[in-house]
Amino acid sequence: MQKTEDKIVLLIEDEAPLLKAIKTKLEKHEFEVVTARKVKQALNLLEDLERVDVIWLDHYLLGREDGLDFLVALKENKVWKNIPVFVVSNTASPSRIRAYLQLGIEKYYTKSDYRLEDIICDIKKTLKLKE
Repeated sequence: MQKTEDKIVLLIEDEAPLLKAIKTKLEKHEFEVVTARKVKQALNLLEDLERVDVIWLDHYLLGREDGLDFLVALKENKVWKNIPVFVVSNTASPSRIRAYLQLGIEKYYTKSDYRLEDIICDIKKTLKLKE
């Protein structure tokens, strides 16, 4: 298995049980994981951390702001704008997917259509290509 312990994932997910399950799965793949449930919390973590290698983002988050709001703020920041973002959400509306893709995400996943293992495999491939 590819060593990933030096790779940091910012996991942004509003549902606590799902957040815990995804975090556990990522850690089993030797990622370091930091978590947030709100846009402001995620942006604060980005400011505080030395680096983040990849972002796992849900569309629906706690509070008024959603994943698109987070992504717009991310892309406006010259330090963060190139961090690969994988959106994993329950919503699959074509207009929402299109909006995320236009903002430059790596890939959009509908939660019910993908296993965690498949998404993690894609993340590893993307990180390997960026080395």
